[in-house]
Amino acid sequence: MVMTSDINIQTKKIELIQWLSTIEDLDILDKISNLIASERKKDWWNGTSEAERNSIEKGITDADNGNVNPHSKARDIYGKWL
Repeated sequence: MVMTSDINIQTKKIELIQWLSTIEDLDILDKISNLIASERKKDWWNGTSEAERNSIEKGITDADNGNVNPHSKARDIYGKWL
């Protein structure tokens, strides 16, 4: 089943591609290129809080040490929020 938001995203992409193909102003194209370059440089890790990073690192350490729970247990604990 295709979600409405998926259709909206695809429609927006097509609109942007069409608009981009009509641009003749090099300054605008440079600005778009710079925006793309800056977005590619962003690291999601830097956008997390120290508590989130610590939690992620603890989870990785736990998994590396075999301290994991089955999916069914996680679903039982967190199912009410899913």
